[in-house]
Amino acid sequence: MKQSFRSLVIIAGIFGILSFAFLAAAIGSDYWYIIKVNRTNRTNTKVLDSHSGLWITYEGQKVYSFTFNSSNYSEPEMRMLNMHSAIVVLLPLSLVLILFGGICGLISSLARSTVLLTVTASYLFLCSVLTLSGVSLYISYSQQALAETERLVGAERLAQVVSTSFGWSLGLAWLSFCLEVLTCLLLLLAARPATLQSGPSGHGWPSMS
Repeated sequence: MKQSFRSLVIIAGIFGILSFAFLAAAIGSDYWYIIKVNRTNRTNTKVLDSHSGLWITYEGQKVYSFTFNSSNYSEPEMRMLNMHSAIVVLLPLSLVLILFGGICGLISSLARSTVLLTVTASYLFLCSVLTLSGVSLYISYSQQALAETERLVGAERLAQVVSTSFGWSLGLAWLSFCLEVLTCLLLLLAARPATLQSGPSGHGWPSMS
């Protein structure tokens, strides 16, 4: 049982570190949303494609940072900006909480405490909910932005000009969420009394021999 507990907490630790790394990479990268221009003139070498992060948008050779000025936007645009503001709070907050969760997980595994491991798993589950909320909100935000553009330009005309897709940054965020959930499950498995028991005494403390 002792070996089983050790394996579970080690794998959970690896998954936790990877989830933190993937979410940090997703937040810091700028490929959440990609727009590719359908070029009709193949000889034109000007870069027209664009890609966006949470704070910066690259359009060709130009870089635009996110700015907020309520006087310049319509009501639908204000709703989308409020969604964006929530996204840039939820995901970094989840990243910080994952870091504290990793510290709690290390302490809980060293203490071999059922209560601490269960509490840590529940805490990390909350982190995964925040990550999921941020990612889901970003998808909804992007879809609404696309719908607003289609309303202004026309869906058929827009489809002829550009093609849109989510980028690998969003994929990293999804992968981080999945690893957070797996970390929670592994910690809950490690918290089982049968797994914690390491000797005939059943107190859960590692043998001194």
